[in-house]
Amino acid sequence: CSDGDKACHLWTVVDLAFFVLMGIVGGLLGALFNCINKRLAKYRMKNVHPKARVIRVLESLLVSMVTTVVIFVASMTLGECRDLSPPTTHNSTVLEAVNVNVDVNSTIRQFFCSNKSYNDMATLFFNPQEVAIHQLFHQDATFSPVTLSIFFVLYFLLACWTYGVSVPSGLFVPSLLCGASLGRLVANVLKMNLGMQIYPGTFALIGAAAFLGGVVRMTISLTVILIESTNEITYGLPIMITLMVAKWTGDFFNKGIYDIHILLKGVPLLEWETEVEMDKLTASDIMDPNLTYVYPHTRVQSLVSILRTTVYHAFPVVTENRDNEREFMKGNILISNNIRFKKTSVLTRAGEQRRRCQSMKSYPSSELRNVCDDQVPVEPTEEGQDILQQMLERRHIPYPNLYPDQSPSEDWTMEERFRPLTFHGLILRSQLVTLLIRGVCYAENQSSATQPRLSYAEMTEDYPRFPDIHDLDLALLNPRMIVDVTPYMNPSPYTVSPNTHVSQVFNLFRTMGLRHLPVVNAVGEIVGIITRHNLTHEYLVAKLRQHYITI
Repeated sequence: CSDGDKACHLWTVVDLAFFVLMGIVGGLLGALFNCINKRLAKYRMKNVHPKARVIRVLESLLVSMVTTVVIFVASMTLGECRDLSPPTTHNSTVLEAVNVNVDVNSTIRQFFCSNKSYNDMATLFFNPQEVAIHQLFHQDATFSPVTLSIFFVLYFLLACWTYGVSVPSGLFVPSLLCGASLGRLVANVLKMNLGMQIYPGTFALIGAAAFLGGVVRMTISLTVILIESTNEITYGLPIMITLMVAKWTGDFFNKGIYDIHILLKGVPLLEWETEVEMDKLTASDIMDPNLTYVYPHTRVQSLVSILRTTVYHAFPVVTENRDNEREFMKGNILISNNIRFKKTSVLTRAGEQRRRCQSMKSYPSSELRNVCDDQVPVEPTEEGQDILQQMLERRHIPYPNLYPDQSPSEDWTMEERFRPLTFHGLILRSQLVTLLIRGVCYAENQSSATQPRLSYAEMTEDYPRFPDIHDLDLALLNPRMIVDVTPYMNPSPYTVSPNTHVSQVFNLFRTMGLRHLPVVNAVGEIVGIITRHNLTHEYLVAKLRQHYITI
């Protein structure tokens, strides 16, 4: 509207009813878009991503080829040649009208049409997306309803197919363009069939907001973005209403496109806050008691086995604690170690040792292949006898020394392997792999002081593309060498007590950006570890349901 033109209105109260209907349609179409794209993403994860990288390249080339063919065929066979309309002033100056007309004429595409006409389908397809959106927002009655309908269907399918291929492909601007064509189609129908005096650009803007809101399910941020892009605060109310209606409609069927892909990829994205009911759970209820740990001085063969048989990002650095072993037999109350955690973790850790031994037998070093065969098998327990009680009664077995210059022995018995674990710090997988690749270790008959020392710059030289443990040449490693991890571990990470409420654990992860949170009892023994996966909404709901069943 021109300055001072009080009779000009970009939208009226009557238009709000149509905006609400467009929000409902945008939510339904967004839910359909997300449903189709989710099925495509699952198919890609199952049949495309596990294969060679060349398959991903071929898929991208296929999408490009099909898109090109569709654009050319649709423009040649389905596009209409429309005459250039003379500029209308609408109480504006003639100079402004000429400028607008020149700007419009510079972006139209003739595409086999005569000199004084243009192809409306080619004008939308053969312009950059931003220019096409500008055409839909500002040109007056230059696109036929048939062209807009065909363009919307084709662009909807192409955008849905393209999002998720192994190339950087956007979603925000294509959704705006797709929705703008839908809004412009509604404006043409209302103006031609019902004779309503409306501004088509307003309906194109509302259509873009409706479809984009139905796909991504964002409200406040999209409202601000669209108001800033139009530079008209008067559009605030219709945009806000349309986005809210589109979100509510789409949420009846599925989640937003970003949430769907986050779940498919298994990314543990945390909510803003936990529900009040979740505080019935504590850290001991959600933690993982089955620990995979390393010692301050660990042999190369053990580190390689741990790294190749697990996918964990960090490992607790622990030592066996014999002094406190009497404490965790005082009953079911958590005093030093909870006996429930100890009973469930003994067999798990024994099975972990067996898996490591099996993985060692495939190593190129003959010394590694034979190390598990030399171990004395664990005697089976008598019927009805608690394996944990048997461990504690056999106190005559000498406890191995863990002074800094010595390393744990592979010949430890089961009793020696499952002592209470004193927590000393955390070390990352990337740090362990870097130490192995750079040969940071010392011989068995030497002191740990002879081990080479790496600077911080050397440890982070490969960031963010750290090498993988499977790229390590095992033939170059001496399996009996020892790695001292104490100079490189984090000796003071954030820790919580087993009795800490879930809301406190959740806030600690959210505010400090944690990935791992050790659960340590009153005497400094680690009884479990919490990661982001343990704080996702689905995991907490499952644990809360289990908590009620136990009660």
